[in-house]
Formats: sequence, structure tokens, C-alpha cells
Amino acid sequence: MPGITREEVAHLARLARLELKPEELDHFAGQLDDIIGAVARVSEVADQDVPPTSHPLPLTNVMRPDEVRPSLTPEQALSGAPAQEQQRFKVPQILGED
Repeated sequence: MPGITREEVAHLARLARLELKPEELDHFAGQLDDIIGAVARVSEVADQDVPPTSHPLPLTNVMRPDEVRPSLTPEQALSGAPAQEQQRFKVPQILGED
């Protein structure tokens, strides 16, 4: 597989709206070529019987039971608010909606 060219790097930079100096094009061409090579090596190792995964270990959600606990009353929670309305924090309108 031929390596990535500096013209391809320049094209990618234009698409990403990046301004690169000529010496950066050569530098990034080498780096991107190394990255593409590493991905190709990983692809060679992956076999048909190995399912694709996003994480090496299974993920589980840690959830606690939803239990009622003592907490602040609405009056206590709003006691330090600069403005309140109908037992809610009143904030400036930002979306222009009623």
C-alpha cells in the first residue's frame, strides 16, 4: 500500500480548514502513514470469529435503588436564590419564548 502523500495531507487540511506549513505537510504525512499502517495491522489480526467490541471488558451500569431520602424543602432550596417564582428558580429568559 503506497504511503499517504503530502497532497493528500494538504487536501485533508483544507477540508478541516487547517492552515499547514510545507514542513508540517511532510511531518503529518509520515505520522498519518504510521497511523494507517497500525490500523491495517490491527485489521489483519481481527478474525471472523472475533466479534467487534467497543471496550475490552464488559460494561455494566451501576445503579442504586430509587429511594426517598430526607432532603431540602423547596423553601430551603430557594432560600439563597436571587429570584423565585412558583417554587422554582427564576432566571432571565434567553430563548424569546413565552
